[in-house]
Amino acid sequence: MKILKFPPQAMATDANCWRAVVSRDARWDDRFWYGTLSTRVYCRPSCASRPARRESVRFFDSRDAAVAAGFRPCKRCRPDLARPPLAGRLEASARHIAAHANERLTLADLAGRASLSPAHFQRAFKAHFGVTPREYQDGLRLRQLKGDLRASARVTDAINAAGYSSASRVYGEASRQLGMTPTAYRAGGAGETIGYACRDTALGRLMMAATDRGVCFAEFGESDAELHAGLAREFPAATLVESTRAKSPELDDWMKAFARHLDGRTARPDVPLDLRGTAFQVRVWRFLLGLADGETVTYTAVAQAIGAPKAVRAAASACAANRIAVLIPCHRVLRGDGGVGGYRWGIGRKQSLLEQERARVDGPRSLARG
Repeated sequence: MKILKFPPQAMATDANCWRAVVSRDARWDDRFWYGTLSTRVYCRPSCASRPARRESVRFFDSRDAAVAAGFRPCKRCRPDLARPPLAGRLEASARHIAAHANERLTLADLAGRASLSPAHFQRAFKAHFGVTPREYQDGLRLRQLKGDLRASARVTDAINAAGYSSASRVYGEASRQLGMTPTAYRAGGAGETIGYACRDTALGRLMMAATDRGVCFAEFGESDAELHAGLAREFPAATLVESTRAKSPELDDWMKAFARHLDGRTARPDVPLDLRGTAFQVRVWRFLLGLADGETVTYTAVAQAIGAPKAVRAAASACAANRIAVLIPCHRVLRGDGGVGGYRWGIGRKQSLLEQERARVDGPRSLARG
Protein backbone atom coordinates (compact mmCIF):
# COMPACT_ATOMS: atom_id res chain seq x y z
CA MET A 1 0.00 0.00 0.00
CA LYS A 2 1.27 3.46 -0.83
CA ILE A 3 1.96 5.91 1.99
CA LEU A 4 -1.10 8.12 2.40
CA LYS A 5 -0.51 11.86 2.49
CA PHE A 6 -2.42 13.61 5.29
CA PRO A 7 -2.01 16.78 7.26
CA PRO A 8 0.50 16.34 10.11
CA GLN A 9 -2.23 16.56 12.73
CA ALA A 10 -3.82 13.36 11.33
CA MET A 11 -1.06 10.98 10.23
CA ALA A 12 -2.31 8.16 8.02
CA THR A 13 -1.24 5.20 10.06
CA ASP A 14 -3.21 2.01 9.66
CA ALA A 15 -4.42 2.49 13.23
CA ASN A 16 -5.79 5.98 12.46
CA CYS A 17 -7.45 4.76 9.28
CA TRP A 18 -9.07 1.85 11.11
CA ARG A 19 -10.37 4.16 13.85
CA ALA A 20 -11.87 6.41 11.17
CA VAL A 21 -13.63 3.42 9.60
CA VAL A 22 -14.96 2.11 12.91
CA SER A 23 -16.28 5.55 13.90
CA ARG A 24 -17.46 6.32 10.32
CA ASP A 25 -15.63 9.64 10.53
CA ALA A 26 -16.60 11.68 7.46
CA ARG A 27 -13.65 14.03 8.00
CA TRP A 28 -11.49 11.34 6.41
CA ASP A 29 -13.67 10.95 3.31
CA ASP A 30 -11.80 11.43 0.03
CA ARG A 31 -8.52 11.18 1.95
CA PHE A 32 -8.46 7.39 1.88
CA TRP A 33 -10.72 4.49 0.90
CA TYR A 34 -10.96 0.99 2.31
CA GLY A 35 -11.75 -2.37 0.69
CA THR A 36 -13.18 -5.53 2.20
CA LEU A 37 -11.62 -8.79 1.00
CA SER A 38 -14.72 -10.92 1.57
CA THR A 39 -16.97 -8.79 -0.66
CA ARG A 40 -14.33 -7.18 -2.91
CA VAL A 41 -16.12 -3.85 -2.32
CA TYR A 42 -14.42 -0.55 -1.48
CA CYS A 43 -16.01 2.24 0.57
CA ARG A 44 -15.55 5.69 2.05
CA PRO A 45 -14.56 5.82 5.74
CA SER A 46 -18.01 7.22 6.60
CA CYS A 47 -19.94 4.40 4.90
CA ALA A 48 -22.94 3.45 7.03
CA SER A 49 -22.41 -0.26 6.35
CA ARG A 50 -20.93 -2.31 9.17
CA PRO A 51 -17.18 -2.71 8.53
CA ALA A 52 -15.68 -6.20 8.25
CA ARG A 53 -13.11 -7.59 10.69
CA ARG A 54 -9.82 -5.71 10.75
CA GLU A 55 -7.89 -8.51 9.09
CA SER A 56 -10.24 -8.36 6.07
CA VAL A 57 -9.79 -4.63 5.46
CA ARG A 58 -7.28 -2.95 3.15
CA PHE A 59 -6.64 0.79 2.82
CA PHE A 60 -6.04 2.73 -0.40
CA ASP A 61 -4.98 6.30 -1.11
CA SER A 62 -7.15 6.64 -4.25
CA ARG A 63 -10.18 5.16 -5.95
CA ASP A 64 -7.99 4.03 -8.83
CA ALA A 65 -5.76 2.07 -6.46
CA ALA A 66 -8.80 0.28 -5.04
CA VAL A 67 -10.12 -0.58 -8.52
CA ALA A 68 -6.68 -1.73 -9.66
CA ALA A 69 -6.61 -4.12 -6.70
CA GLY A 70 -9.86 -5.71 -7.88
CA PHE A 71 -12.41 -3.91 -5.71
CA ARG A 72 -15.72 -2.47 -6.98
CA PRO A 73 -17.49 0.61 -5.52
CA CYS A 74 -20.00 0.22 -2.69
CA LYS A 75 -23.59 0.84 -3.82
CA ARG A 76 -24.43 2.45 -0.48
CA CYS A 77 -21.80 5.15 -0.02
CA ARG A 78 -20.92 5.41 -3.77
CA PRO A 79 -17.22 6.18 -3.32
CA ASP A 80 -16.82 6.40 -7.10
CA LEU A 81 -18.98 9.53 -7.31
CA ALA A 82 -18.12 13.08 -6.34
CA ARG A 83 -19.60 13.73 -2.91
CA PRO A 84 -21.83 16.75 -2.29
CA PRO A 85 -20.50 19.13 0.38
CA LEU A 86 -21.56 18.37 3.93
CA ALA A 87 -23.83 21.41 4.07
CA GLY A 88 -25.69 20.20 0.99
CA ARG A 89 -26.20 16.77 2.50
CA LEU A 90 -27.50 18.25 5.73
CA GLU A 91 -29.93 20.50 3.88
CA ALA A 92 -31.09 17.50 1.85
CA SER A 93 -31.68 15.70 5.16
CA ALA A 94 -33.74 18.63 6.42
CA ARG A 95 -35.86 18.52 3.25
CA HIS A 96 -36.35 14.78 3.73
CA ILE A 97 -37.45 15.33 7.34
CA ALA A 98 -39.87 18.04 6.22
CA ALA A 99 -41.35 15.76 3.58
CA HIS A 100 -41.78 12.94 6.09
CA ALA A 101 -42.35 14.89 9.32
CA ASN A 102 -45.38 12.83 10.28
CA GLU A 103 -43.47 9.53 9.94
CA ARG A 104 -41.14 7.71 12.31
CA LEU A 105 -37.59 8.67 11.30
CA THR A 106 -34.63 7.09 13.03
CA LEU A 107 -31.28 8.75 13.49
CA ALA A 108 -29.56 5.77 11.89
CA ASP A 109 -31.68 6.00 8.73
CA LEU A 110 -31.16 9.75 8.41
CA ALA A 111 -27.42 9.39 8.96
CA GLY A 112 -27.25 6.64 6.36
CA ARG A 113 -28.90 8.85 3.77
CA ALA A 114 -26.21 11.46 4.42
CA SER A 115 -23.46 8.82 4.46
CA LEU A 116 -22.46 9.76 7.98
CA SER A 117 -22.30 7.92 11.27
CA PRO A 118 -25.28 8.64 13.55
CA ALA A 119 -23.09 10.49 16.06
CA HIS A 120 -21.41 12.63 13.41
CA PHE A 121 -24.72 13.33 11.67
CA GLN A 122 -26.29 14.43 14.97
CA ARG A 123 -23.41 16.81 15.73
CA ALA A 124 -23.23 18.21 12.21
CA PHE A 125 -27.00 18.72 11.91
CA LYS A 126 -27.17 20.55 15.23
CA ALA A 127 -24.18 22.74 14.34
CA HIS A 128 -25.74 23.65 10.99
CA PHE A 129 -29.38 24.19 12.01
CA GLY A 130 -29.11 24.90 15.74
CA VAL A 131 -31.35 21.98 16.72
CA THR A 132 -31.07 18.20 16.63
CA PRO A 133 -32.85 16.22 13.89
CA ARG A 134 -35.43 15.15 16.47
CA GLU A 135 -36.07 18.74 17.58
CA TYR A 136 -36.30 19.82 13.93
CA GLN A 137 -38.92 17.16 13.23
CA ASP A 138 -40.81 17.99 16.42
CA GLY A 139 -40.91 21.65 15.40
CA LEU A 140 -42.37 20.73 12.01
CA ARG A 141 -44.91 18.45 13.65
CA LEU A 142 -45.89 21.18 16.08
CA ARG A 143 -46.37 23.63 13.22
CA GLN A 144 -48.61 21.14 11.43
CA LEU A 145 -50.47 20.34 14.64
CA LYS A 146 -51.17 24.03 15.31
CA GLY A 147 -52.60 24.47 11.82
CA ASP A 148 -54.60 21.25 11.88
CA LEU A 149 -56.01 21.86 15.34
CA ARG A 150 -57.76 24.99 14.13
CA ALA A 151 -58.84 23.41 10.83
CA SER A 152 -59.87 19.95 12.02
CA ALA A 153 -63.20 19.06 13.56
CA ARG A 154 -61.57 16.46 15.82
CA VAL A 155 -58.44 16.77 17.95
CA THR A 156 -57.54 13.11 17.38
CA ASP A 157 -57.55 13.67 13.61
CA ALA A 158 -55.06 16.52 13.99
CA ILE A 159 -52.87 14.47 16.32
CA ASN A 160 -52.77 11.55 13.91
CA ALA A 161 -52.15 13.77 10.89
CA ALA A 162 -49.15 15.36 12.61
CA GLY A 163 -47.62 11.94 13.18
CA TYR A 164 -47.75 11.77 16.98
CA SER A 165 -47.68 8.19 18.21
CA SER A 166 -50.22 8.77 20.96
CA ALA A 167 -52.45 11.44 22.43
CA SER A 168 -50.59 11.19 25.73
CA ARG A 169 -47.36 12.25 24.04
CA VAL A 170 -49.04 15.32 22.55
CA TYR A 171 -50.59 16.38 25.84
CA GLY A 172 -47.30 15.76 27.62
CA GLU A 173 -44.96 17.44 25.12
CA ALA A 174 -46.78 19.66 22.65
CA SER A 175 -48.76 21.39 25.36
CA ARG A 176 -45.49 22.74 26.75
CA GLN A 177 -44.91 24.42 23.38
CA LEU A 178 -48.50 25.56 22.87
CA GLY A 179 -48.83 26.84 26.41
CA MET A 180 -52.19 25.10 26.68
CA THR A 181 -53.79 21.76 25.85
CA PRO A 182 -54.23 20.86 22.15
CA THR A 183 -58.02 20.93 22.59
CA ALA A 184 -57.90 24.49 23.86
CA TYR A 185 -55.48 25.56 21.14
CA ARG A 186 -57.66 24.07 18.41
CA ALA A 187 -60.46 26.30 19.63
CA GLY A 188 -58.18 29.34 19.75
CA GLY A 189 -57.85 29.16 23.51
CA ALA A 190 -61.47 28.26 24.23
CA GLY A 191 -61.78 27.23 27.84
CA GLU A 192 -58.68 29.19 28.80
CA THR A 193 -58.92 32.36 30.83
CA ILE A 194 -56.20 34.91 30.23
CA GLY A 195 -56.01 37.94 32.47
CA TYR A 196 -54.57 41.16 31.11
CA ALA A 197 -53.88 44.67 32.27
CA CYS A 198 -52.61 47.87 30.65
CA ARG A 199 -50.47 50.53 32.21
CA ASP A 200 -48.53 53.65 31.25
CA THR A 201 -44.79 53.22 31.67
CA ALA A 202 -41.66 55.22 31.00
CA LEU A 203 -41.45 53.49 27.59
CA GLY A 204 -45.10 53.84 26.60
CA ARG A 205 -48.33 51.95 27.00
CA LEU A 206 -47.78 48.35 28.08
CA MET A 207 -50.08 45.34 28.19
CA MET A 208 -49.22 42.28 30.25
CA ALA A 209 -51.27 39.08 30.09
CA ALA A 210 -50.95 35.81 31.94
CA THR A 211 -52.28 32.27 31.97
CA ASP A 212 -52.21 30.18 35.12
CA ARG A 213 -48.65 29.19 34.11
CA GLY A 214 -47.28 32.73 34.07
CA VAL A 215 -46.87 35.76 31.82
CA CYS A 216 -47.53 34.83 28.19
CA PHE A 217 -47.69 38.31 26.64
CA ALA A 218 -46.05 41.64 27.41
CA GLU A 219 -46.01 44.18 24.60
CA PHE A 220 -45.81 47.92 24.03
CA GLY A 221 -48.33 49.65 21.80
CA GLU A 222 -49.90 52.93 20.88
CA SER A 223 -53.28 52.20 22.43
CA ASP A 224 -55.17 49.68 24.53
CA ALA A 225 -57.24 48.73 21.50
CA GLU A 226 -54.14 47.89 19.47
CA LEU A 227 -52.71 45.82 22.30
CA HIS A 228 -55.98 44.01 22.91
CA ALA A 229 -56.21 43.17 19.21
CA GLY A 230 -52.74 41.62 19.31
CA LEU A 231 -53.64 39.48 22.31
CA ALA A 232 -56.89 38.41 20.66
CA ARG A 233 -55.08 37.37 17.49
CA GLU A 234 -52.92 34.98 19.52
CA PHE A 235 -55.86 33.59 21.54
CA PRO A 236 -58.96 34.27 19.41
CA ALA A 237 -61.35 32.13 21.45
CA ALA A 238 -59.87 32.47 24.93
CA THR A 239 -61.70 34.36 27.61
CA LEU A 240 -59.76 37.58 27.94
CA VAL A 241 -60.38 39.18 31.29
CA GLU A 242 -59.25 42.69 32.16
CA SER A 243 -57.66 42.29 35.56
CA THR A 244 -57.89 44.46 38.59
CA ARG A 245 -56.01 43.99 41.82
CA ALA A 246 -59.09 42.35 43.31
CA LYS A 247 -59.34 39.84 40.44
CA SER A 248 -55.64 39.14 40.02
CA PRO A 249 -53.35 40.61 42.69
CA GLU A 250 -50.33 38.75 41.28
CA LEU A 251 -50.66 40.33 37.84
CA ASP A 252 -51.17 43.74 39.41
CA ASP A 253 -48.00 43.28 41.48
CA TRP A 254 -46.06 42.14 38.42
CA MET A 255 -47.20 45.18 36.45
CA LYS A 256 -46.09 47.54 39.23
CA ALA A 257 -42.71 45.81 39.49
CA PHE A 258 -42.34 46.02 35.70
CA ALA A 259 -43.18 49.73 35.72
CA ARG A 260 -40.58 50.40 38.46
CA HIS A 261 -38.02 48.55 36.36
CA LEU A 262 -38.83 50.62 33.28
CA ASP A 263 -38.48 53.78 35.39
CA GLY A 264 -34.89 52.68 35.97
CA ARG A 265 -35.37 52.12 39.71
CA THR A 266 -35.04 48.33 39.97
CA ALA A 267 -33.60 45.31 38.19
CA ARG A 268 -35.78 43.22 35.90
CA PRO A 269 -38.52 41.60 38.04
CA ASP A 270 -38.41 37.85 38.48
CA VAL A 271 -41.90 36.67 37.48
CA PRO A 272 -43.11 33.27 36.20
CA LEU A 273 -43.22 33.03 32.40
CA ASP A 274 -45.36 30.91 30.11
CA LEU A 275 -42.83 30.37 27.30
CA ARG A 276 -44.24 29.16 24.01
CA GLY A 277 -42.26 28.68 20.85
CA THR A 278 -40.11 26.18 19.00
CA ALA A 279 -37.47 24.22 20.89
CA PHE A 280 -34.78 26.47 19.42
CA GLN A 281 -36.60 29.68 20.34
CA VAL A 282 -37.09 28.53 23.91
CA ARG A 283 -33.36 27.72 24.18
CA VAL A 284 -32.50 31.24 23.04
CA TRP A 285 -34.98 32.83 25.44
CA ARG A 286 -33.78 30.77 28.38
CA PHE A 287 -30.20 31.79 27.68
CA LEU A 288 -31.23 35.46 27.60
CA LEU A 289 -33.02 35.03 30.93
CA GLY A 290 -29.65 34.11 32.45
CA LEU A 291 -27.95 37.38 31.46
CA ALA A 292 -27.04 39.72 34.28
CA ASP A 293 -28.50 43.21 34.51
CA GLY A 294 -26.57 45.45 32.10
CA GLU A 295 -24.86 42.54 30.33
CA THR A 296 -25.00 42.55 26.52
CA VAL A 297 -24.13 39.89 23.97
CA THR A 298 -24.02 39.58 20.20
CA TYR A 299 -26.27 37.36 18.10
CA THR A 300 -23.16 35.30 17.33
CA ALA A 301 -22.45 34.86 21.03
CA VAL A 302 -26.04 33.73 21.63
CA ALA A 303 -25.74 31.08 18.92
CA GLN A 304 -22.44 29.88 20.34
CA ALA A 305 -23.74 29.82 23.91
CA ILE A 306 -26.64 27.50 23.06
CA GLY A 307 -24.36 25.14 21.13
CA ALA A 308 -25.41 26.23 17.62
CA PRO A 309 -22.57 28.50 16.40
CA LYS A 310 -23.79 28.53 12.79
CA ALA A 311 -27.36 29.46 13.69
CA VAL A 312 -26.77 33.21 14.10
CA ARG A 313 -29.65 34.19 11.83
CA ALA A 314 -31.98 31.77 13.61
CA ALA A 315 -30.96 33.27 16.96
CA ALA A 316 -31.85 36.74 15.65
CA SER A 317 -35.21 35.42 14.43
CA ALA A 318 -35.89 33.93 17.86
CA CYS A 319 -35.29 37.34 19.42
CA ALA A 320 -37.68 38.92 16.91
CA ALA A 321 -40.36 36.31 17.72
CA ASN A 322 -40.26 37.12 21.45
CA ARG A 323 -43.72 38.25 22.64
CA ILE A 324 -42.67 38.99 26.22
CA ALA A 325 -40.98 42.36 26.14
CA VAL A 326 -38.12 43.10 28.57
CA LEU A 327 -38.93 40.13 30.82
CA ILE A 328 -37.17 38.08 28.16
CA PRO A 329 -34.36 40.60 27.62
CA CYS A 330 -33.77 40.36 23.88
CA HIS A 331 -32.91 44.08 23.99
CA ARG A 332 -29.51 43.00 25.37
CA VAL A 333 -28.53 41.36 22.07
CA LEU A 334 -26.47 43.58 19.77
CA ARG A 335 -24.99 43.28 16.31
CA GLY A 336 -21.47 41.94 15.95
CA ASP A 337 -20.14 45.40 15.07
CA GLY A 338 -21.53 46.82 18.31
CA GLY A 339 -24.57 48.40 16.66
CA VAL A 340 -27.87 48.36 18.47
CA GLY A 341 -29.60 46.20 15.85
CA GLY A 342 -33.33 45.67 15.54
CA TYR A 343 -35.99 45.51 18.22
CA ARG A 344 -39.60 44.41 17.99
CA TRP A 345 -40.81 47.45 19.93
CA GLY A 346 -38.59 50.08 18.34
CA ILE A 347 -34.92 51.08 18.43
CA GLY A 348 -35.66 54.01 20.75
CA ARG A 349 -37.02 51.72 23.45
CA LYS A 350 -34.06 49.37 23.05
CA GLN A 351 -31.58 52.22 23.47
CA SER A 352 -33.45 53.53 26.53
CA LEU A 353 -33.45 50.10 28.17
CA LEU A 354 -29.71 49.67 27.56
CA GLU A 355 -28.93 53.14 28.92
CA GLN A 356 -31.03 52.55 32.04
CA GLU A 357 -29.34 49.23 32.73
CA ARG A 358 -25.87 50.74 32.26
CA ALA A 359 -26.80 53.53 34.67
CA ARG A 360 -27.99 51.05 37.31
CA VAL A 361 -24.81 49.01 37.02
CA ASP A 362 -22.37 51.93 36.74
CA GLY A 363 -24.01 54.05 39.44
CA PRO A 364 -22.79 52.01 42.44
CA ARG A 365 -19.37 51.64 40.84
CA SER A 366 -19.08 55.40 40.35
CA LEU A 367 -20.04 56.02 43.97
CA ALA A 368 -17.47 53.46 45.12
CA ARG A 369 -14.74 55.15 43.07
CA GLY A 370 -15.69 58.53 44.49
